[in-house]
Amino acid sequence: MNRRREGHAARGDAMIDPRVIDPGQQLVSFHGMADVEIDQVVRVLAALRTWRETEQRISWRSRTEMKLNETDMEALRFLVASLNNGILVTAGMLADHLRISTSSTTKMLDRLARAGHVARTPHPTDRRAVTVSITPHTHEQVRDSVGRVHADRFAAVAELGSAEREVVARFLERLARGDDATS
Repeated sequence: MNRRREGHAARGDAMIDPRVIDPGQQLVSFHGMADVEIDQVVRVLAALRTWRETEQRISWRSRTEMKLNETDMEALRFLVASLNNGILVTAGMLADHLRISTSSTTKMLDRLARAGHVARTPHPTDRRAVTVSITPHTHEQVRDSVGRVHADRFAAVAELGSAEREVVARFLERLARGDDATS
């Protein structure tokens, strides 16, 4: 193993370096690439891994502090976005957005209401319907955790030039399409 690859192994990047995990190039072709180019690819992959781990840690911390699961957090984000856009949310709208059954939505809303995260009120124009809204305290908590993280991400992307943003967007969209190939 050369010194460059030893450096990757020391940083934990060995498991994403094709020279280490696929030296026979059975899955990853790096033929014709210089070591410096492969190092750049490994650096990008390592940065993605670090970002994903950071994202998971932030999400876990937010959910843990608020005693919520991932679906609960997605529901609260939807309620915040709807509130910001002046949209009244019904349980059915929430079920559709979350792609869960109405009975699961009812159980989730019961749990969130007991914890003081959401409130249910009669719909202003449909006597049979009930609207669901996020409580002010929970809205503030979501804004202070998820909102600040999003603001930091937005600032990082805004620092890029227009052409750089296009490259990053195409790159990430291409990675997302990779999931379709394994399904």
